[in-house]
Amino acid sequence: MENNHTSSPYNLLKRLSKDTTPPTQLQTIFSYLQDNIATASMVSFETNIPRRNICRYKRDLEKAGLLYEIAKDHCVVTGHKAWYITADLGQSTI
Repeated sequence: MENNHTSSPYNLLKRLSKDTTPPTQLQTIFSYLQDNIATASMVSFETNIPRRNICRYKRDLEKAGLLYEIAKDHCVVTGHKAWYITADLGQSTI
């Protein structure tokens, strides 16, 4: 059986650039994180994408060098300590 899911930077960028309607979960998460700094739970709350899916895409984006952990602080949704992440390094403060 062939495995078509790879997390190489090239394949990930290809998946992000597809013009599909509606956008995929990966595209929605990446787009949200380009404009915001948030925890996975905050992204889930804002996008209605299950947190477990966000965690999987977060790992792929981090491996591709497209997502950055900014600071570990209390999440406003859960109240627990969590990493705040972003896709834009220009937003380096929470």
